Amino acid sequence: MPANFWPENDSYNELDPLDSLLADLSVQEELEEEILPSVSLPSRFQGRRRKAALVLTMVWSGTIALHLVSWGSLFVLGLTSIIGLHVLMLVFARPRRTHEQMQGDFPHVSVLVAAKNEEAVIGKLVKNLCSLEYPEEKYDVWIIDDNSSDRTPQLLAELAQEYDQLKILYRSPGDGGGKSGALNQVLPLTKGEILAVFDADAQVSPDMLLRVIPLFERKKVGAVQVRKAIANAKENFWTKGQMAEMAVDAFIQQGRIAVGGIGELRGNGQFVRRQAIVSCGGWNEETITDDLDLTLRLHLDNWDIDCVFFPAVEEEGVTSAIALWHQRNRWAEGGYQRYLDYWDLILKNRLGTRKTWDLLVFMLSQYILPTAAVPDLLMAIARHRPPILSPMTGLTVTMSMAGMFAGLARIRKQKGFNLSSYFVLLLQTLRGTLYMLHWLVVISSTTARMSVRPKRLKWVKTVHTGSKN
Repeated sequence: MPANFWPENDSYNELDPLDSLLADLSVQEELEEEILPSVSLPSRFQGRRRKAALVLTMVWSGTIALHLVSWGSLFVLGLTSIIGLHVLMLVFARPRRTHEQMQGDFPHVSVLVAAKNEEAVIGKLVKNLCSLEYPEEKYDVWIIDDNSSDRTPQLLAELAQEYDQLKILYRSPGDGGGKSGALNQVLPLTKGEILAVFDADAQVSPDMLLRVIPLFERKKVGAVQVRKAIANAKENFWTKGQMAEMAVDAFIQQGRIAVGGIGELRGNGQFVRRQAIVSCGGWNEETITDDLDLTLRLHLDNWDIDCVFFPAVEEEGVTSAIALWHQRNRWAEGGYQRYLDYWDLILKNRLGTRKTWDLLVFMLSQYILPTAAVPDLLMAIARHRPPILSPMTGLTVTMSMAGMFAGLARIRKQKGFNLSSYFVLLLQTLRGTLYMLHWLVVISSTTARMSVRPKRLKWVKTVHTGSKN
């Protein structure tokens, strides 16, 4: 299979106007059976630095202009009010009720894991995934060993003798594309109608498939994301913060979906309908966050993405500030890349009005506002006035705290809830909010760095130790 492929679909192959002078696409040989035609690097994935520099210039100049015009404060208050209405709707929205059991035949499921140097966790992972409560003849487990240099290949060979469901694909040193490349390479070998993608440190409940697969009975659902839980949450400040972060993420996602907005994939614990992944061309090997890129392409291809709070997939949280910095920089860069790559399709309303509005609201709060915070603060100091974007910042922080408290409360109710729980939840929310401030630095520095440094694709591995508290 070629390293990169892209669907022959006008909604994706339109030339980006900013990149119209770049090299034409060169079509490669067609892939066999269901895989769609392959092309060289699409022009929309080029020129990211130029686009990022343009956006940075617009954000900085626009923020400075708001300080200089008489109606700047009124504009910010008006925009904050409009966005606030959207936020209120999603915070109080009721998540869609899900099916508790299959209403027909069990569809075949292929469980996929891309693994590289995972000797510390691979045994526990395989045992967990090969022991799910699902008809054995209806699911298989594929581990893609991405040219590991530790004992992972040997351990997999031994595990294959023990578990009949386990299938292994060994990648050679020349195979590229990171996780996306590994998933694309194994796709033609699988037969599942639903593809369940997990990370090597994942641990799931035995009834995971039985509770998630029924969601695909709604034909428009192209993918489902389960909530991520931090297995070592009690270890330190950073892991406790990640636990709160995952709680607010799942809560806000369910609200966005309930009001007709965007559901997003999170890599670990993502379930994708085979028809959907094929229709939009597989996993993109020209991005460093395959899940966020696939999220947007699925929606552009008119699929919905659902999100469930329970069951959750457990994963190891990074335990140091340095590891968190590297991981979140990758997430931030990949998330920002998708806006730069598909900006023209977004503005053409290919997602539909509700999804487009929801996407723009969260782009504004997650990327534009942190980027604008720097010039806003500088102008506030220079003019001896409060930051003009304070209302929007206050709205974002309030939304995060409310969603975090509600998400943590939903988790705690599963373990028993009493009066003292409110005090615990409040402390967890305050600590989580303090932890979340790192995103302001990550986003502002990432958007600036992408404007001056050449485009690069770099997959930084998160080390898994197999520890669990």
